[in-house]
Amino acid sequence: MDKKKLVEAIRTQLENDLSVAKQAALATYEAATHEESKPENEYDTRGLEASYLAGAQAKRISEIEELLVILKHLDVKTFGANDKINSTALVEVEFNGKHSFFFIVVKGGGVNVQFEGRTVQIVTPSSPLGEALQDLRKGDIAVVENGDQVREYEIINIW
Repeated sequence: MDKKKLVEAIRTQLENDLSVAKQAALATYEAATHEESKPENEYDTRGLEASYLAGAQAKRISEIEELLVILKHLDVKTFGANDKINSTALVEVEFNGKHSFFFIVVKGGGVNVQFEGRTVQIVTPSSPLGEALQDLRKGDIAVVENGDQVREYEIINIW
């Protein structure tokens, strides 16, 4: 798989997400500052709730913008079957008969993108799965423990 094209697909999706988030933030800001949002009594919290929502939306916008900058300057490395998994590796794993694709990036964990007919999810090196995958190779097993649950991911391919 061409990881540079993958990064472009992620950036395109994030730019679309950013546009939607900015429109939503503007609408929320307008709702928070609208005349009807002024409290009618001491228990009326519409304006306060709208301001909290606006703050959360501003934080999300900032996170997307930061990830876009990281992706713009990302040094995408090429990995072979015998290379150890590290940052910018695209990893195919098998868990319970299902194949999944994870792209290791320093930020943006949880972002999913459709690419070449597959869903690719960004995983950070500090996430449980990201930590488990670090320094493994094709054919190795990544073990992720979550409470009393243990998941074993077989590494099928690395790009």
